[in-house]
Amino acid sequence: MEQSAEIKMVARTKRESPSDINRFEEKRFKHRKRLRGLHEDLTSFWFLLPILAIFVVLFAVPLVQTLMFSFTDFNGYSMNMHSVGMANYQQVFSDPSILQGLLFTVIYAVLQTIFVTIIAIPLAVTLNKKFFGRNFARSMFFFFSVPSLAVLGMVWKYIFSPLKSGVVNSVLSVFGIGPLPWLSNSRLAQFCVIFIAVWAQIGWHATLYLAFLQSIPSDLYEQATVDGASSKQQFVHITLPQLVPGIVTSTFLLMSGGLKVYDLPYTLTKGGPGYSTYTVTQSIIQQGIGQSQYGVGSALAVLFTIATAIVVFAQMGVANTISRRFQ
Repeated sequence: MEQSAEIKMVARTKRESPSDINRFEEKRFKHRKRLRGLHEDLTSFWFLLPILAIFVVLFAVPLVQTLMFSFTDFNGYSMNMHSVGMANYQQVFSDPSILQGLLFTVIYAVLQTIFVTIIAIPLAVTLNKKFFGRNFARSMFFFFSVPSLAVLGMVWKYIFSPLKSGVVNSVLSVFGIGPLPWLSNSRLAQFCVIFIAVWAQIGWHATLYLAFLQSIPSDLYEQATVDGASSKQQFVHITLPQLVPGIVTSTFLLMSGGLKVYDLPYTLTKGGPGYSTYTVTQSIIQQGIGQSQYGVGSALAVLFTIATAIVVFAQMGVANTISRRFQ
């Protein structure tokens, strides 16, 4: 029996060509690879499941509820609500306070992004140079961004007080300049909000740019110096192109954060005077919670989410185009 089995195995081996054996080994390898990949996918899924659950509970479900409430007269208390169609959306576009809040929010987001970027890049370049007390200077500029904007709003409220006892007005009185209505004048109040936001965020974004500056190879500057390039030419042709990823990250954070700003204008001016420093997020909270008009607040939140998504995706598209240009 054993001899017959060996004879059959030898015969089968002789019948199979080397190409058939290689094909069989390749199929077995691919099968094992698919099983290994499936096992890795299942393992990754179990690790991602808690994050997915948190995303669904904290983002997806509230978003769907907000969309549903935007078509009803839900007041936040009674679930006996009725469909009102597009009435809430019509009220959003006809309310002057909401439109003013939208206008100031856009102005705030755009201006703070521009001014922080313009000031933070030269500041980062300066802090990247070697000088006495460099580390102390870096920490001091970064310290400005440590307190929250809500705390800064309460502190600067006394600094920019329109009364004679205000810090700024007290300094101006030394030069014979009368007290200015910093927070009681519409234009000055808008200026104060944007000024504080820029002042508070310059240090953090300068630190971000500083990290990108330190990753630029020093050989590029040495070669440019040998070739006779001036400091201005080195900044334009070496520093700025290498900072493009940092600029993309910084402007994205500034724009997205500026569009959803709430704490600084609210603690500084309560949205006043009038609606000059009113923001979209403040309007959503006051319309939905303060006035028990959850339907109107939900409609505004839906429109604001769509608008923010459009702005962010447009910004990402422009950033990708610029990044490819300098690659």
